[in-house]
Amino acid sequence: KLNSGKMNEPAIVIENVSKSYGKTMALSSVNFSVNKGEIFGIIGPDGAGKTTLFRLITTLLIPDTGKITVIGNDTITDYKNIRKNTGYMPGRFSLYQDLTVEENLNFYATAFGTTIEENYFLIKDIYSQIEPYKNRPAGKLSGGMKQKLALSCALIHKPDLLVLDEPTTGVDAVSRKEFWEMLRKLKESGITILVSTPYMDEATLCDRIALIQNGKIMAIDSPEKITQLFTKTLYAIKGNPMNLLLKNIRNFPEIHSAFLFGQTIHISFANERPDTKDVLVNYISKDIANIEIFKIDPSIEDCFMELMTN
Repeated sequence: KLNSGKMNEPAIVIENVSKSYGKTMALSSVNFSVNKGEIFGIIGPDGAGKTTLFRLITTLLIPDTGKITVIGNDTITDYKNIRKNTGYMPGRFSLYQDLTVEENLNFYATAFGTTIEENYFLIKDIYSQIEPYKNRPAGKLSGGMKQKLALSCALIHKPDLLVLDEPTTGVDAVSRKEFWEMLRKLKESGITILVSTPYMDEATLCDRIALIQNGKIMAIDSPEKITQLFTKTLYAIKGNPMNLLLKNIRNFPEIHSAFLFGQTIHISFANERPDTKDVLVNYISKDIANIEIFKIDPSIEDCFMELMTN
């Protein structure tokens, strides 16, 4: 097992870490820590730096500057200890497509010096769902089944830390829900889970989250406290046609932000007065039909967009 160190020692400590590819800065002076036994989410769009960060933590890359410690082990000098006790599920399905489900799992168990039988209790809830297809080549599985197999392979050696890079991307909504239920159960067994996702709704399922954009951490806290960072009154507005509605709203002098969210546009005002909302409706009503506007609570995504505009 990894060097346990002090009982209250964080599972991961990132200190002033930067990484670039040529002239492209992937991560810039990143600092944060992950507590033992928590689900910590890295939330951000494609290209934000999530995968680079995970490759650094799992010792697949070396930082240009800074230091990363995984349960008391330095990712450069103690990388062998970290690799033995970390389960890593990369963004792309990376198992052997021509091997069967069972052959893939056996391979990973053998590579880590264990057996399926020894740690079956840890993967039982997950693997039992794909065990009926154990003789099927991994490449022939559905997206949700591939996801369960990859997670089983990442867990078979009973790791202290589980690192999951966008594990639910491209997976149907039901499989996404099932996957997060699995993660909650794994957390109960004492495993620390670091997970990245571009889906803002998944952020609420984490104990704490870090919002990342352009290689920089914008905020770190519990999902509830992150939403409290949005200090303005937020409204949702809709009308026909929506494309013209968005254009007209953004031309309104008092508007602070306006972003399309599904069937509505989320807006906030720069300096809201009691009549600002009515003035806006009057401003856009000439070109827009069926206008509805109502107050809403901000989501993680609203806060992310707000932080990006600051």
